[in-house]
Amino acid sequence: MPPLFRLLIVVALGAIIASLGSALFHMARGTSEDSAKMVRALTIRIALSLALFALLIVAWYAGLISPHSPVPR
Repeated sequence: MPPLFRLLIVVALGAIIASLGSALFHMARGTSEDSAKMVRALTIRIALSLALFALLIVAWYAGLISPHSPVPR
């Protein structure tokens, strides 16, 4: 796997976790304007997750990554 592609995956996972943390923060505060911010953060998390999934599928079809057996040989 190319190092740039690996970095892109790690950055996307970090952004997903940061968005989830932001939603948790806004949920814990509990004011009325924070609920809109929480929904926005969760929407961003879903969009990032779908984009990462699509990126992995495209990389698999392009041959950048390949599946392997769960049992080592």
